[in-house]
Amino acid sequence: MSRKELFWIAGSAGITLLALGLLANSTSLLRRSQSEEAPAWSQKTISAGYVGSQLKEIDKTHSSLIISYDLENNTDTDFHVADGPGVVILSKLKSDGSYSQEQPVRLSYPVFLPARQHARMAIEINGLFNWPGDADAGYLDKMRNFVRDRLENVGEFVLFDQTNHWQLELPSGWEQLQEAAQASN
Repeated sequence: MSRKELFWIAGSAGITLLALGLLANSTSLLRRSQSEEAPAWSQKTISAGYVGSQLKEIDKTHSSLIISYDLENNTDTDFHVADGPGVVILSKLKSDGSYSQEQPVRLSYPVFLPARQHARMAIEINGLFNWPGDADAGYLDKMRNFVRDRLENVGEFVLFDQTNHWQLELPSGWEQLQEAAQASN
């Protein structure tokens, strides 16, 4: 074997070993990054309390259920929340505690919440609803049924801010509405 052939064989072997080493290292890094846990969602930065619900007519066949909350910022940081791709609001189901996006829920308006302050926030659920006429004897029952159908299996709503990696639990309070409606019948 000539010296040239030996250098070529040694060089090829070296390049092969280098490539195998890089491949093994990248596989190890990939496994390590997959096994690392995602950072936890910050939950105690803002607290929310249920204020009330309102059903608004959009047009004769559509309505908007608006649910309002009082927010309290428990941090030294200002927060701004606006409807968009980084904000997701899910229903947390009473039946099994799982999250659902069965009905679209969105912010009613952007919210600015200064550090250590309070602010009001509202979410909306829009849907089909044939508004009964004022003379309809079942007017109130039809509206109550619409609201009940939207909230019957919802334990609470949870807002996720993917940009800042925090979540906000929006507690229920609509059971009080159902109890009051049953008491008035």
